[in-house]
Amino acid sequence: MATVTAAPAVMPTQSVDTSQEHIVLQGVSYSTYDRLVTEVGNNRPLRFTYHLGELEIMSPLYDHERAKNLFGRMIEMLTLELRIPIKACGSTTFKSELKDAGLEPDESYYIQNEAALRGRTPKLGKDPPPDLTVEIDVTTSVLDRLPIYAVLGFPEIWQFIDGEIVIHLLQPNGQYTVSENSVALPMVAVKKLLENLDRCHDIDETTWMHDFRNWVHDGMK
Repeated sequence: MATVTAAPAVMPTQSVDTSQEHIVLQGVSYSTYDRLVTEVGNNRPLRFTYHLGELEIMSPLYDHERAKNLFGRMIEMLTLELRIPIKACGSTTFKSELKDAGLEPDESYYIQNEAALRGRTPKLGKDPPPDLTVEIDVTTSVLDRLPIYAVLGFPEIWQFIDGEIVIHLLQPNGQYTVSENSVALPMVAVKKLLENLDRCHDIDETTWMHDFRNWVHDGMK
């Protein structure tokens, strides 16, 4: 039987937003997790993270959702202006009974594998995971999501944490290494994306997106 454990008041070396809706269930079977995700459905203000019997349920806050949306806009405007084919999967649940794991990315995209997935719904195990994933860490999660991404085979994670963008690339040994360059979008200096992101604090978002498009047109200098 699953037991409910309250999230710790403080995690080592991390700050916690005490207004965050957040519980952790222990001793949860994969079948229970799978049924819960199915019954709640995709149109939910909840985030489920599951690994090896632990299930974290979180309700994202405004800062998280705004950062997620801004990153999504930048990636989609960038690929639109450069005419790079993508297949956006958003926060689709990716799960594997074999790996006893599952989660929802903040944003996710097929880029290298877009043509192979065009016109159909991806199925993890039969199809590869998205080529590029965005992970927004502006609130504290009890479960470390990077090892879950690794076990599910996600090749590239852009992690937004402490005001920085960190690129994680999956290696053949199943571990992530930090890189300064993206594989999915190698033409982009990701640090420049951060500079563009910082500008959104001072102007309206429509003007911000217009300026971002002009930056792409000008060669992303």
